[in-house]
Amino acid sequence: TDPPCILPSHYFIFFPPLQDWVFLTRFCFLTDSGRLDFKFRYPKSRCCQNILLYFDESSQWPSVYKRPEKDCYQKEAVLRPENNQVINLTTRYTWSGCVVSSEGDEEILSCVGGRSFRSVRERWWYIALSKCGGGGLQLEYEMKLTNGQSFWTQHFSADEFGILETDITFLVIFATVFTLSCYFAYNLKGRQLLHTTYKMFMTAAGVEVLSLLFFCIYWGLYARDGVGNGSLKILGKLLFSVSFLVFLLMLILLGKGFTVTRARISHSGSVKLSIYMTVYTITYIILFIYEAEFFDPGEVLYAYDSPAGYGLMGLQLLAYVWFCYAVLVSLKHYPEKQPFYIPFFAAYTLWFFAVPVMALIANFGISRWAREKIVNGIQLGIHLYAHVVFLAITRPSAANKNFPYHVRTSQIGILLSSPKGMGTESFPHHAYGNSSFLGDSQPNFTELFSIHSVSKSKRKPKDAFSSQCLLPTIMPYVATPATPPTCTASAEC
Repeated sequence: TDPPCILPSHYFIFFPPLQDWVFLTRFCFLTDSGRLDFKFRYPKSRCCQNILLYFDESSQWPSVYKRPEKDCYQKEAVLRPENNQVINLTTRYTWSGCVVSSEGDEEILSCVGGRSFRSVRERWWYIALSKCGGGGLQLEYEMKLTNGQSFWTQHFSADEFGILETDITFLVIFATVFTLSCYFAYNLKGRQLLHTTYKMFMTAAGVEVLSLLFFCIYWGLYARDGVGNGSLKILGKLLFSVSFLVFLLMLILLGKGFTVTRARISHSGSVKLSIYMTVYTITYIILFIYEAEFFDPGEVLYAYDSPAGYGLMGLQLLAYVWFCYAVLVSLKHYPEKQPFYIPFFAAYTLWFFAVPVMALIANFGISRWAREKIVNGIQLGIHLYAHVVFLAITRPSAANKNFPYHVRTSQIGILLSSPKGMGTESFPHHAYGNSSFLGDSQPNFTELFSIHSVSKSKRKPKDAFSSQCLLPTIMPYVATPATPPTCTASAEC
């Protein structure tokens, strides 16, 4: 992600005498609508300073930036005077708009003017300041870099075009997804099927909505004044990462069968998950710090084009290996859950590979002048795909043969209250979880407290336990719907 392309106004810069060439900022201009308006002021005793305009051809900016073997004159020599790439800040150069004014005992050169940019395609332009021959640099300036006069383009660098519109669109879509998840959760709660993993999905979707809201506010302010509020953008990135991490953890837990085939994760599994998510979170933090402190504003870089970024891609692939193993183990012990796990595994295999593939394509396959807007759309599309797929395969409907949950939340408490090692961590076998939604047109009181299991005897597999018992007492299912289940005389009643 690129830093802001317009520096705050009214900068006063003083460099040591040995510093005779310095980079100021960069901006991606359109082919025929780009414009630079400037105000420069500096003491006449510091004359004569130049504003240099480089573009992104290999013979221009890449040939001078971070090239210590080239001196100031050599860096100026690559510019083409016929293209008006040098603005000489003196009264001798008419187009600079410079006049001399007095402030006390000191004469000041004040220069007010502008430049329009024309090119065959969108280009990155890099603005530098020079004063070859020694004496040091000192400058107070205000610059306004724009692309046309539209609210949606004026203050945006060309590589940022469409980001605000894209974020608004995805905000509406994700808000719809979150609203649907709340509606489904309401139905699931009524049937005591609102499990922890579904709550994690809702959390990830809700945090994603907040992230996009902050991004939209940031870009809206940026569209108004060309500066925006950087804190909003940072907050949006943090929430975006939190949403991703919660969703990733949910996928691994579901792969291991949590709330689908088992009531809890083993101690060793919990420790491994904790370590992995801690490492993933720390790597994300390192990526944020690296981007803020070490990314060079003189280069167009992508967040994943860094050691921390490549580390995140490696952790993503490691998570996929873990995910594969967990799903295979769950299917081995619960083959009847294939209607859920097979589409679940296929859909999220694509998701696991989409993130690192997107990062590699962004680093090596997308032009730098179009990278940010394209990557933003792809990244949001990947997140939307993941959320919509989960919303579809967990929808509470009788027609949904992929529905994963079949044990009610009230029954999980009974399983968890049993001593460890008694075989109660795993759920009883059941082919589908959508039987709770069959016959929604009329009440089904006989299944209110039912728990489905495979009995070793030849009795019917559908059992019931009484709401009057502290512990369930299993008895044969009564076929007559008008007769409610009763509790047998036992010590538990």
